Amino acid sequence: MRTLLHFFFYLLYHPFAFAYDLVAATVSLGRWKDWVLSVQPFIEGMRVLEIGHGPGHLQRALLKQGLFTVGIDESAPMGRLAKHNLTRSFVRKKPADSNIYSQNDAYTKIRLTRSLAQYLPFPTGSFDTLVATFPADYIFDPTTIEEACRVLTPAGRFVILPGASILGRGLMDRVMALLFRITGETPPNLSQVLRERSAKAFARFNFHVQIHELEIKSSLVFILVATKSAE
Repeated sequence: MRTLLHFFFYLLYHPFAFAYDLVAATVSLGRWKDWVLSVQPFIEGMRVLEIGHGPGHLQRALLKQGLFTVGIDESAPMGRLAKHNLTRSFVRKKPADSNIYSQNDAYTKIRLTRSLAQYLPFPTGSFDTLVATFPADYIFDPTTIEEACRVLTPAGRFVILPGASILGRGLMDRVMALLFRITGETPPNLSQVLRERSAKAFARFNFHVQIHELEIKSSLVFILVATKSAE
C-alpha cells in the first residue's frame, strides 16, 4: 500500500501536476484550500519560506498580505504550475482594451525556485518563518530540520501542517475518512504520533514544539509549530 501511494503521489506531483488541485479537492470534499490556508495565523515576521509550494495557493495569500515570501519545490512541473497560477492571479486584462494587461505589485514579487528542503540555497538567518503544508516524510529528516534551523532567525518558527481528519457524519465524509485511515495518511492518533516523532527530532536542534488542532468545516487540522531557541 505504501509503495503504491508513493508511486501515486510521484505521478500526481510530477507528470500529472496539472490534476493536483482536482484530486486534492475531491479527496478532501472541497476542504483542501481551507486546510492549506489555515496555517496563516501561525506565521510570524515578514520573511517567509514555503517548503513544497505546490500549486501556489499559500504563496498567493502571503503575497496579498505584502510579505516577502519565497517558495521552493523539488518538482519542476509543480513549479511551472505555481508560476502560471500566480501570474494569472496578479495579471489582468484592462476592460477598456483587451490587448493591454495590468499587473499589481505582487506579480513582480513572485519568487519560486527549484530546490530540496535538505539543501536550502539561502544564507543563514534569512527567514522569520518556514512553512510546509502536507509535506512528505522528508520534513522530519534531520538534515531538513538542521537546514531549517540554519536559515531561520533566532526565535523563528517552522510551521508544519502534516495532516487533517474528516469529522463529518455524511456518507462521503465517512468514506473519505475511512480511506485516509486505510492509506495511513491520517492515522486516528495523529496528534500523539506527531508529538512522539517530533520530540527528539526538533529538540536536537533546540526547537520548542507545540501541536495545535483546528476545527475547519467538519474536519480537524493538525499544525505543528516548532520555535527555534532565541539564543
